[in-house]
Amino acid sequence: MIENSPVTETAVLVGLITQDQDETQAKEYLEELEFLADTAGAEVKKHFLQRLDIPNHATFVGTGKLQEIREYIQSHDVGTVIFDDDLSPTQLRNIEKALECKIVDRTFLILDIFAKRAQTAHAKTQVELAQYQYMLPRLTRLWTHLERQRGGIGMRGPGESQIETDRRIILDKIARLKEQLIKIDKQKATQRKNRGKLVRVALVGYTNVGKSTMMNLLSKSDVFAENKLFATLDTTVRKMVVGNLPFLLADTVGFIRKLPHGLVESFKSTLDEVRESDILMHVVDISHPGFEEQIEVVNRTLNEIKAGDKPVIYVFNKIDAFSFVQKQEDDLSPRNKSNISLEEWESSWMAKNNTPSLFVSALKKQNIEDLKRTLYEEVKKIHITRFPYNDFLYDSNWTVNIEPQA
Repeated sequence: MIENSPVTETAVLVGLITQDQDETQAKEYLEELEFLADTAGAEVKKHFLQRLDIPNHATFVGTGKLQEIREYIQSHDVGTVIFDDDLSPTQLRNIEKALECKIVDRTFLILDIFAKRAQTAHAKTQVELAQYQYMLPRLTRLWTHLERQRGGIGMRGPGESQIETDRRIILDKIARLKEQLIKIDKQKATQRKNRGKLVRVALVGYTNVGKSTMMNLLSKSDVFAENKLFATLDTTVRKMVVGNLPFLLADTVGFIRKLPHGLVESFKSTLDEVRESDILMHVVDISHPGFEEQIEVVNRTLNEIKAGDKPVIYVFNKIDAFSFVQKQEDDLSPRNKSNISLEEWESSWMAKNNTPSLFVSALKKQNIEDLKRTLYEEVKKIHITRFPYNDFLYDSNWTVNIEPQA
């Protein structure tokens, strides 16, 4: 007997070229959105881009573009349209009416991925809270079936009262989930206190830059890692010893452009690992064409959660996947990211940053010893202030094997 394979959900993506977002950026963002859609389990059939100064307040895109999308999804049997920005309740309602299919915005897509990835009770509670906070202002569109049923007469009152009932139910659930997270926060805070005075290093970075692979390599653990966005939601903490110097290494959730505010709020206890760390190891995918913007996104998020002033080690990962086009001698066009070599990137970052910067490949284990050496030196700076009488413990040649004093 042949089993029927599950039908893959098909989708198209919609983005805008605006005053704040040029065509190159808009295309890069849609490529990222396609990666998000793929992570959520959808097959993307087409990208739609429109140039507008600002999004249309009623339908996000113009009526002509909306009609073009409608014709495409009907002729190609596409069931989902995904927009690269958050949609207001009014936009959602109008677009659904025009396209007559499932409409998903960027935040809803990220929440769906988080719901799929959440493994522990802690992560599931955080995701559920963010989902309810997203749903609350959008309740009205869930009741549009009342209008289609028998018209507005006689149905208006019950519909409105049902919406209010649902709103109260959701508000109660949000309150209960927040109470649960407060308890979890206290438990996590106690766990962090019980770790003593060991130096804490947190892996941070854009999603899918290789943090979990780096974690597995350095700590010899088995944290789940794959080439998907948000593979890691729960913070994993492992004790490491480099040379003979012990410290704690934490793998954290990846950041992303336009990370929903509700997620930042609901994942407060997870992000506390970043806030309470002593050193941040900022992992960057050097092979990604937009890695400089990804660095800015991460730094902006770190500032939002009040963790932007910590010592940082930049780790430029995936040098094995880095490629560039050699500029010809007679080529007078301006230099750009595509024709700058890895050696030039190394020189530029080393020159303009006083922070340690390493160029490695966690997958191919390239330059990992240099990374460990840098980790050792940076951890030692903090460790020696907490254990001032352990000078004999530090060994630049890593030949002494002495247990750290508590």
